[in-house]
Amino acid sequence: MADASRPSNVPRDRFEFDHRPETDQSFENALAKARDGKRLSVDDGIELLTTGTDSPGIDPRRKELVLEAADRRRAEVVGEEVTFVANLNNNVTTACNTGCLFCNFKDRSDQFLAENDTDHAGFTKTPEESREIVEQALDTGIYEVTSVSGLHPAFALDEEHREMLEASERGDLNYKSPERYETDPGTYCEQIEAMSVDGVHIHSMTPEEAYHAQRGADWGYEEVYERLGEAGLDSVPGTAAEILVDEVRDVICPGKIDSGEWMEAMEAAAAVGLDTTATIMYGHVENEAHRVRHLDKIRQLQDETGAITEFVPLSFVHANTPLHERGMIDGGATTDEDELMIAVSRLYLDNVDHVQSSWVKYGDEQGLKMLSCGADDFMGTILSEEITKRAGGSFGERRSFEEYVEMISAIGRIPVERSTDYRQRRRIDPDDPPFGPELGPRADGTPLVD
Repeated sequence: MADASRPSNVPRDRFEFDHRPETDQSFENALAKARDGKRLSVDDGIELLTTGTDSPGIDPRRKELVLEAADRRRAEVVGEEVTFVANLNNNVTTACNTGCLFCNFKDRSDQFLAENDTDHAGFTKTPEESREIVEQALDTGIYEVTSVSGLHPAFALDEEHREMLEASERGDLNYKSPERYETDPGTYCEQIEAMSVDGVHIHSMTPEEAYHAQRGADWGYEEVYERLGEAGLDSVPGTAAEILVDEVRDVICPGKIDSGEWMEAMEAAAAVGLDTTATIMYGHVENEAHRVRHLDKIRQLQDETGAITEFVPLSFVHANTPLHERGMIDGGATTDEDELMIAVSRLYLDNVDHVQSSWVKYGDEQGLKMLSCGADDFMGTILSEEITKRAGGSFGERRSFEEYVEMISAIGRIPVERSTDYRQRRRIDPDDPPFGPELGPRADGTPLVD
């Protein structure tokens, strides 16, 4: 039976949550189901994630049994390949006043107003600047541009939406005219169109951004994603999920959409033909019951849509965030929790083929370890990464193909360059340097970064 009082870097018992990591299932039964490939229940997942013992803490022997089961499942589902993508992050703006307590990426949007001469470290890019950044990166061989941004009040979906917002007398839409800001971010569609150069894959517009892009309108998410697709959007990142249990969201991001709204947006993206990813951000105020309930919602979403190409566990980086600065948490997840999160994600999400290990969150050594805990994807080159860095992350901003090949080969696995949707894959021969991308619109095998 899972024990709700296990110690952790995070003092989760200070929050009075309804969902607690307590079950009537046994660890042994849950593990047997996982080994047999049977669909797990929420109680099963909690037992595996906690290594359900009657004494506090994670049982190291039981943990290894869960990791072994997940690694076997990984081998059965995807084999020995470890994939990665040549990609660029182009975050358009840090202007945001949603007030999420886990985030240090945003800057208060009123600091960006033309009449405000306060110094700040934030930025906003015009569509022209975004296009220039992508143009330059394409020559290095990237396949994908990932763009996730703050909710700038001047952002509108397109010109029709802008006219609607300008004419509205509602005061609850978080909208100000772009003329009031130092830099006009344009519209979402203009940014997507600007970045969509030479057929590069555009991975953008989270459910939270889609909500922002329809405020004041009655179009619904399908209309929003339809218009974005026409502008050049190719797939949707399933971030802004954090923990899909509203009692947790009420603590860490009360200004964000709730879990039902997130699910609705993801269903709409899939309905108009866009691939999606899915994430979890764990290791803050939540407990293991919340994590597994989150996994259960992702599995339900995949049952309904089949559009999720990968699942990405994101270990919370706490150092510079309001949650830590206000004393609401003392740290992030432990290494044991990280490994079990990857493993249980693999075992629970029986309908999602790919589980990602994030070297930006875990670092190289632990990121590689995750590839023996159930993960099979090792993220991307990320030629710029601002969100984790501003939260206190310290594991770098870029990765060369040579590093990928060396690390993946060193653990006896097969390095594979992939497309965003995993439909294109290229095995790389470790004995045939130099190593560079070949799948991107301008890729020719030249090394991506020195």
